[in-house]
Amino acid sequence: MEFLNALVVLTNFVLVPAIAYGSQLALGALGVTLIYGILRFSNFAHGDTMAFGTMATILVTWWLQSLGLSLGPLPTALLALPVGILVCMALVLFTDRAVYRFYREQKAKPVILVIVSIGVMFVLNGLVRFVIGPGEQRFADGERFIITAREFRDWSGLSEGLALKTTQGITVVTAVIVVAALFWFLGRTRTGKSMRAYSDNEDLALLSGINPDRVVMVTWLIVAGLATIAGVLYGLDKTFKPFTYFQLLLPIFASAIVGGLGSPLGAIAGGFIIAFSEVTITYAWKKVLVYLLPDALEPSGLVQLLSTDYKFAVSFVILLIVLLFRPTGLFRGKSV
Repeated sequence: MEFLNALVVLTNFVLVPAIAYGSQLALGALGVTLIYGILRFSNFAHGDTMAFGTMATILVTWWLQSLGLSLGPLPTALLALPVGILVCMALVLFTDRAVYRFYREQKAKPVILVIVSIGVMFVLNGLVRFVIGPGEQRFADGERFIITAREFRDWSGLSEGLALKTTQGITVVTAVIVVAALFWFLGRTRTGKSMRAYSDNEDLALLSGINPDRVVMVTWLIVAGLATIAGVLYGLDKTFKPFTYFQLLLPIFASAIVGGLGSPLGAIAGGFIIAFSEVTITYAWKKVLVYLLPDALEPSGLVQLLSTDYKFAVSFVILLIVLLFRPTGLFRGKSV
């Protein structure tokens, strides 16, 4: 029984949160890796693109709620999500036409596009704060839990309870569907194959008759969809605050680079590696060890390597290690 209680605590506070967080990072990292692999620059505005798409979804959610529309036990944000994706798509297409296309036509070096994306990042960050404000916005309505800790204790007879939030379940299910759809699109459709060919060899792709403008447009549309979905899932699971999405840029880039920048499969693996690293290193392991160790060996402290305030430092350290010893990442993406 002591082992089962320890397993429930571990699942409740480490495994389930890390899987949900890893799913969110994986979707965000997929957007970053697509931009790097196809358009060949690191898009530092990706975090604020997520914030913009999430903001649009929140505004539509509030409008739907004012009309009395909902999805019952599920968050109303899921009903507003398609509109948020369309608004974010319009934003990224406008940004590409107004900003990035000029530098692309000038054959600007990738570092120039990186600097330009930083400027776009600050503009988007200010726009989101101006529209929705700098404070926290909670928009997760409907049923809060799939199963509560009390219900689990009554069912299992254990002293520890397992609580599964509805948003965590939605995050995992949505991430699986989106990733499967993306890989099917890239591997089975003509447009997806064109994008992969353009990524592998731009000159050869152009000689083959592939339209580069179409590839760029489709890439931005996919990235906008991934950014909005990742941002909304993160906001539902935690909370929405514009500056938080700016901070998310570090673990998202760390996920993409650890897995292999330019590799979609690597972005998914990197997302879960970063998520599990952050959660396990900042978790206080005392409660788990109390169940597993004899009374004489019970720890007196929290057994916490780092405070949760330093969770992004974990991403930074992992990122540095990968850049120093394996810059191509685990799945041998493009060298950083």
